[in-house]
Amino acid sequence: MATSSAEKTAPAAPAAQGSSADAAAFNLVRELAAALSAGTVSLPSYPQVAIRLQKMLADEDSDADRLVRVLGAEPVLAARVTTMAGSAALNPTGRKITDLRTAIVLLGFDALRTTAAAFAMVQIRQAGEFKNIEKPIAALWRESVARAAMAYVVARATGKSRPDTAMLAGVLSGVGKLYLLTQMNKHPELFADEAAFHSLVRDWHASIAQALLESWQMAPEIIAAVRDWPTVESDPRHTADLADVLAAADLLLSHGENPELLQGLLADSRAMQRLGLKAGCGTLLADSAAELESLRKALSP
Repeated sequence: MATSSAEKTAPAAPAAQGSSADAAAFNLVRELAAALSAGTVSLPSYPQVAIRLQKMLADEDSDADRLVRVLGAEPVLAARVTTMAGSAALNPTGRKITDLRTAIVLLGFDALRTTAAAFAMVQIRQAGEFKNIEKPIAALWRESVARAAMAYVVARATGKSRPDTAMLAGVLSGVGKLYLLTQMNKHPELFADEAAFHSLVRDWHASIAQALLESWQMAPEIIAAVRDWPTVESDPRHTADLADVLAAADLLLSHGENPELLQGLLADSRAMQRLGLKAGCGTLLADSAAELESLRKALSP
């Protein structure tokens, strides 16, 4: 069997077991390694209509009529598409959008992918098997939505990436962590240890995210950005890319309310330097406040 690109980047499994938490970590890592090797990593309760739509959007022969037929069979997803198309950021004319075909044409494929991913995340959050972890899933989704909205604004301001593509990458930026959260039911003793969970996210986020996004036939640019954005500050390269946009968005979200601290961080941030965002971030945030709120509402249930 050919080795997947996700498998090539997977961390090695631990060699020994100690406490019950160590044993749980060993078992989970062994399961992850096996799933990555077999190419069977998938998000539990991820709706089939979202997977079908993602694959259709990867097909260059797909057109609005085919998409209307798929979306029309799922009223909740169709409603989210029209809501997204009517948001202030994506529809600055303010014209009310009620027709699904018009909404599809207005949004374009990347914004449709974003909407499908948002719909899927809500379905996972509401799945009965994950009721006991609904709060951490909801918190992760809020982080991803905020990062997606900010990435849209950063990409448009810098011109380094397409805003719709940046928003999609932001929505997907926590997908590796989401997968690990869904494993909590099988390993509760491990996830009671916050430090152990953060260690798993650090070591496995990239490989899991890459495997999932490859299975959904996402563009290589998006896969690379979701995989790499947490570590771009240690990368000395000079050319900006989509991972820098996500990292910059995260920095602005974390410190945007403290202008003095943010200004000090700008000088040290490689992502910000590559994007050319060394100054004026306070103005950018102020000017984009209404747009950011509009995007958050459009992406939230």
